[in-house]
Amino acid sequence: MAIEQPATRPANPRFSSGPCAKPPTFELNKLADAALGRSHRAAVGKTKLKDAIEGTREVLGIPADYKIGIVPASDTGAVEMALWSMLGARKVEMLAWESFGAGWVTDVVKQLEIDAAVKTADYGQIVDLASVDFANDVVFTWNGTTAGVRVPNGDWIADDRQGITICDATSAAFAMDLPWDKLDVTTFSWQKVLGGEAAHGVIVLSPRAVERLESYTPAWPLPKIFRMTKGGKLIEGIFTGATINTPSMLAVEDYLFALDWARSEGGLKGLIARADANAKAVFDFCDANDWIENLAEDEATRSNTSVCLKFTDPRIQDGAAFAKAVAKRLEAENIALDIGAYRDAPAGLRIWCGGTVETADIEAMLPWLAWAFEAEINAQ
Repeated sequence: MAIEQPATRPANPRFSSGPCAKPPTFELNKLADAALGRSHRAAVGKTKLKDAIEGTREVLGIPADYKIGIVPASDTGAVEMALWSMLGARKVEMLAWESFGAGWVTDVVKQLEIDAAVKTADYGQIVDLASVDFANDVVFTWNGTTAGVRVPNGDWIADDRQGITICDATSAAFAMDLPWDKLDVTTFSWQKVLGGEAAHGVIVLSPRAVERLESYTPAWPLPKIFRMTKGGKLIEGIFTGATINTPSMLAVEDYLFALDWARSEGGLKGLIARADANAKAVFDFCDANDWIENLAEDEATRSNTSVCLKFTDPRIQDGAAFAKAVAKRLEAENIALDIGAYRDAPAGLRIWCGGTVETADIEAMLPWLAWAFEAEINAQ
C-alpha cells in the first residue's frame, strides 16, 4: 500500500556535514568584491586576510593575546601543523571516540612514533575525561563529527596543566562555547558551521602554544607548510594575513560574508541558539518515534551540529542497507541530501544541524524521514 507523502518540503534540502549549507542569505553576487586576479600579498589581499582573522577573533571571542592563522589543507592541515610542530616535547595522551580522532592517533603513534597513552571509546560514547593526566600533552576533538559525540564542557581540563592541549574543533567552532583559557591549540575549517568553501584551515594558538613552538624543535624534518617558526621565533606574518601558501581570495571573500551573516544573527550566541534549536527538533523527533535513536548515548555529550542517528526497529534485516535505502529515498525526492552515516561509523544517518541550517527546514524534513522509513520497511 502506498504511503502518503508529507505536504511540506524543506526549502533547502542540504543537510551535509561538510561542506555544509551556505548561510540562508547567500548569493553568488554577494562575493563580487573578491580580490580576484590580485596577489594575496597586495594591500587589498592582505587587508581581506587580516579582516578574516580579526573577524574570527571578534565572533568567537578569542583573547587578544592568542594568535590566529589561516593555513592550508582545511582543518586537517591545521591539526597536522600542530601535531608535527609541537608534539614530542613530553608524553602525549590521545583521546578518540570517532574516526577523525582515530586518525590523529595513527599520525602520532605510527607516523611520529611518539610515546602516547591512547584512550578510545566506541561510537556513541566518550572516554573517561576525569582520567586524563595534564602533565602530558593532550590531543582531542571537541565534537566528533562522525559520531555526534562532544565533550560536555571544558571543566575537565586542568588550569594548572603542564602539557598543552590540542583541540580539533572543526564541527564545534561557531556552534559551541569554547573555553579559550583551556585550549592551547584550536583548529577548525570554514566549511563546517559557517558553510564556507573548503580547503582552508584556521589555527589558534595560546601564549603557551607559542612558547612551545619557540622553545622546542622536533627531531623530524618539517615540510614548509607546517613551519610556524624561523630561527626559533614565531613567524608573525602567518598570524596577520601573510599566509604560508596562496589562498583562494574567492574563498576568503565567502568567509568574510559568512562572518557578516554571523554578526547579523547575534554573533556566537545567536549561532549556538540556531544550532541548539535545530538539534532539539531532531532530538524531539527521536523521542517521539521508537524506531530511531541518537547514536550519542549520554544527553550531555550529544552534538548540536553533527547529529548522528541509528535505526532500532527489530524488523530491519540489514542495518547498513536499510539506512542507505532511506537516505537514497530522501535524496531522490530532493528532501535531504548527503545524510548517510560516515563510512567508518555505525549504520545510520547524520543530519547537520549547524547554524546555517534553518529550523523550519529540519522540521519539514523530519516527517519525510518517517515516510521514507515506513516505505522502506514495507519494501523489505
